[in-house]
Amino acid sequence: MDADVPPEWDTEACRAYTPADTDRELQYRTYRHVSGDLRLKVAPASLDGDDHPGYTLTATCYPGLEFAETIRVRTVLTFDRCESISRTFMDLFAARYDGPGSLEDAVDYAYERTRDHR
Repeated sequence: MDADVPPEWDTEACRAYTPADTDRELQYRTYRHVSGDLRLKVAPASLDGDDHPGYTLTATCYPGLEFAETIRVRTVLTFDRCESISRTFMDLFAARYDGPGSLEDAVDYAYERTRDHR
């Protein structure tokens, strides 16, 4: 499975489940940059309290730390589309990231190019 992600990223968690109120299988996946400074999550939008159907991509800077910050990158209808956007985000982030001092710049760069531009 990690063969599908860019080399600077690891799959942290991957799970499929069927909620009690539906027969449709849902998926959840998290990725962590090898620096440990950024985590991406592809999960059903409902897990974040959203009424929107589909999946949401979120990015968390400095996960697990007191000053961690999470941003919602994009919400789309299917898991596959959200996965595709997460891969684009990973590539864009890796191309711009040059260590902890540039984390916010790299996240902003990837976010601006993958977010919904409505």
